[in-house]
Amino acid sequence: MNPGEAYLLPRDSPLEQMATFAGVCGLVGFVVCGAMAVATPAAVAESYLFAFLFWSGIPLGSLAILMLQHITGGAWGAVLRRILEAATRTLPLLAILFLPILFSTGLLFEWARPEVVEHDLVLQHKRAYLNVPFFAFRAVLYFVVWIVLSHFLSEWSRRQDRAPESIGLRLENISRGGLLLFVLTMTFASIDWAMSLEPHWYSTMYGILFIGGQVLSALAFVIPVTAVLAARPPMLEVMTADRFQDLGKLLLAFVMVWAYFSFSQFLIIWSADLPEETPWYLRRLSQGWQWAAIALIILHFMLPFVLLLSRDLKRSRRWLMAVAAVVLAMRAIDLSWLVLPAFDRGGLLWVPSDFAAFLGVGGLWFYYYVRQLRSAPMLPLNDESLPEMRGLQP
Repeated sequence: MNPGEAYLLPRDSPLEQMATFAGVCGLVGFVVCGAMAVATPAAVAESYLFAFLFWSGIPLGSLAILMLQHITGGAWGAVLRRILEAATRTLPLLAILFLPILFSTGLLFEWARPEVVEHDLVLQHKRAYLNVPFFAFRAVLYFVVWIVLSHFLSEWSRRQDRAPESIGLRLENISRGGLLLFVLTMTFASIDWAMSLEPHWYSTMYGILFIGGQVLSALAFVIPVTAVLAARPPMLEVMTADRFQDLGKLLLAFVMVWAYFSFSQFLIIWSADLPEETPWYLRRLSQGWQWAAIALIILHFMLPFVLLLSRDLKRSRRWLMAVAAVVLAMRAIDLSWLVLPAFDRGGLLWVPSDFAAFLGVGGLWFYYYVRQLRSAPMLPLNDESLPEMRGLQP
């Protein structure tokens, strides 16, 4: 066996078993969504959009963290690199999964309904940007940029296993420009796919709030994956308590970043008290959504913030995995709080199609993710940030 083969994901890994179960759940979720769509197509389209935005946030946030790691360096990112790369390689699947949203624009977006635009002066002024052909063109452009960045980062990372001296600078350079491209495209994507659900409302902080949430989702996802892999070789050899402490510090930092962005947007809009802006928050602080907001304050910020201040907790694989799992669950609540109140549900927070779509998209995505994870060594071979890996060749 070549040294590099010993670092592949073992066939008997718990992730393999979870992937099989997730794949079955994904198929069941899609079948249920299809059956529901016959009777309530609009409700299923709304649920599908929410599920897509959540699960796509993990690979997109992983892409941002991956590029940030290539720019800054450090062992914390080296141990996550292949886990992040595997997530970014699921973007072609997500491009396919975006098609139902593209075909449901009339059900989801007011600006895509000619009969509504005809009687709305605001939408008429925004028609040059908010129209279906241009919406589809921008979506294609976003995915092309993300997939190209993911391809080169993964391909050159594998080449670095054989030639670290010649590839490292190239990875750093593409990450510098790529991070700028990512911020631009993701800002416009968040406007297109989420903010335009309520086209009369706008926020200059919405894009950066969305990006911050995606990075937090990615980090909250890769920490449990890393913790599961760290229970056995080869990750057991490099995932020391110090490395888990580094990941805990990052999680704490991005929890605070998310809280800062969220409170800043609320403070700016609420203090301005403009009739075009405040209704967005009024909808999210009534009809039961106020309880979701309280849960976000307590479980998405206060509890993780207090727990992650503990050095011992951050150094514990099991405890850090548990905190990250709570944050990831609250990311789903946060995204539903951002997106779902845009639809008139008669006071219902979540409907059955929300869970079916979440299960369908998430199950299929996780199955494909594990397939990508097993396609390359779990650790970058011959990486200078990891003394344990020096001298190994694939």
